[in-house]
Order: sequence, then C-alpha cells, then structure tokens
Amino acid sequence: MWFTAEVTNALEFSWFAALCDDDTTDLADDDARLLSSYDHCRSIVAEAARQGFDAILLPSGYQLGIDSTAFAAAVARDVPGIDLLLAVRCGELWPPQLVRQLATVDQLSGGRLRVNIISSDLPGMVESGAVRYGRTATTMATLNAGLTGHDLAVNGEPLSAPRIAATVGRRLPLYFGGLSEEARAVAAEFADVYLMWPDTEAEVANIVGDLSRRADAHGRTLTFGYRVHVVVRETERAARTAAAALVAGLDDAHGTAIRQRSLDATSRGVARQGELRDHADGDGYVEPNLWTGIGRARSGCGAAIVGTPEQVAEKLQRYVDLGISSFILSGYPHEEECQRFGELVLPHFLQGR
Repeated sequence: MWFTAEVTNALEFSWFAALCDDDTTDLADDDARLLSSYDHCRSIVAEAARQGFDAILLPSGYQLGIDSTAFAAAVARDVPGIDLLLAVRCGELWPPQLVRQLATVDQLSGGRLRVNIISSDLPGMVESGAVRYGRTATTMATLNAGLTGHDLAVNGEPLSAPRIAATVGRRLPLYFGGLSEEARAVAAEFADVYLMWPDTEAEVANIVGDLSRRADAHGRTLTFGYRVHVVVRETERAARTAAAALVAGLDDAHGTAIRQRSLDATSRGVARQGELRDHADGDGYVEPNLWTGIGRARSGCGAAIVGTPEQVAEKLQRYVDLGISSFILSGYPHEEECQRFGELVLPHFLQGR
C-alpha cells in the first residue's frame, strides 16, 4: 500500500458549510443557485455526515449569508452524526450570554458542539491587537469557566454561571488561530486546537514548534489544525484544469475588491496568504500540489491542495507528520467537492477506525 503511516483515531476531518454566500462554481461570479439558505447549507452538512466527516465548520459573517448560531440550533436536531464547529466572533454577545447560548446549542445537539473563536474588529471599528485579543482572552476564559459550571467574573463583577451551562459540564473544544504575537500568546494559554491557514510545509513546522513551546510554558499541550481548500480529480491534469477554471474569469481588480470585503482583510494571516501568492510559480503553485490561485478571489484561507486522490492524501499525510491532527476542508461547489473528497480521499484515513 502506498500509504504507510499509521493514522490514529485522534486524526479528525471536518468540512465547511457555506453559510456566508461563499459557494459557487466560478469565483469571479456569484452563483444565485448556491446562495446561502437553510436547505442548501443543510444539504452540505448532510453530505459531510454521509461521507464520514467528524465535524462541519459553520462560519460567521456580519453581512453575508445566514446566521451561524441560528443555523446550528436548527441543524443540530435535523442532521445527526456529525459535530458542529460553530464560529463565534468575540464581542457580538456579552460573554455570560454567550455561555448560555452555546450551552443551549450543545444541549440541542446532544453534546456535539465545538467552538471556533474569531478575534475580528467590531463592526464599524478599527481596533488594536491589544484590544481585540484582550477581549478574546476574556471570552475564552469565560467560556472555559462558565461551561463547566464555575462562577464567572466579567470586568471584575462576580456572576453565577447560567443554569443551563450545567447541562454541558465540560469544556467545549476551542479552535483558534492567528499569526500575530498577541494571537499566539492567547492561543498558547486558552485554545485547544491552534488552527492555521495554508502555508508551506517548512513554515507549518515552524508554527507547530513555536506554539508548542509557548503552550508548554503554561503547562498545556496544544493540538494543531489546518484549514485548506481541496481540488481532487482522478488525474493531476484534470485537477489542475479544474482549479484554474475556478478563477479563469477573474481579473485582479475584482479579486482585490472581493478580498477587501472581509472583516479580516488587513490581518497578519491574510498578509501571509498574499506572500504565498507572491512566491508562487506562474501557475500559482508555491510548492508541489499547493495552489495559491484560489486566494486571488477570497480573503482568509487562500490556497488549495490540488491533485489526484493519492497526491492529495500524501500531501495531507505530510502535514500529519509535521504535527497536524485536525483538517478543516472545503471546495467548490461545496457539496460536490465534499462527496468527491469523501469517496476518493477520506477512505485512506478512515481505515482502522
């Protein structure tokens, strides 16, 4: 068998539900048939559950698409068999209210909730890293205390944990990422999974080493996640052709306008995605099978693993060997690529579970 590394049950795969009007067949143009709705996004979640994914990321946005928490509450009862990784923007809710909200969703899901912490500016504001990550640290500490039934202290005010939080009685796994010094410090102290966007294998190794040392200084152990798009086809030529087709109609001005709509358009992580594009070859590949062209049309996660099922699985395995144990994947259109990845790649990793 070409695949020799032992894969443990600790390895997890998540897919992405396109809640923020970010599903299309052409990144240069929105596809009205794929705009976010409950039915469309539920269908993506159901396909991910059928394919054996461990969890589904429910992204958060202020303007586009549908609300992630409301969607989570509905789909929790509608689609069993898959965990919900709910994105939460710090500052949207008073932290004790957020504890109650997440405890309620976790109860609805039967204990299948995980939380992706996002540290963005509040709408209409430009805030320093110290302000944003101070708020993030307070939010994460409050969640860790409140969801295990401990009393809270917010801005020095002692508060009792919401009653419903006792139904959780555990720390919900907190996924969090960021490349700035402030983000790394918060992750080392509070996160369970440090989540990174696509990067070269050498830089992934550097990040894993740095965050592991930082967490160790707090007497903690982090696990590491990798958020990336995938384009998998039966042949390498077909995969590269499919990838190129996603941005074939895109000009640079339109791509820049799309990226600047994002709340995190000026973050250090987004800047790093731009650096990868700058160092890529003429076809957009910064290293074998890692294509940065997708980042021309979106902020944030700006690269895709492109290739045959064997090439994609081998690339993922190299990340596993570097310390990654959690993958959050997506592809366009999301339901079709979910099925394709689930049928062609996921079985290589699910054997023995």
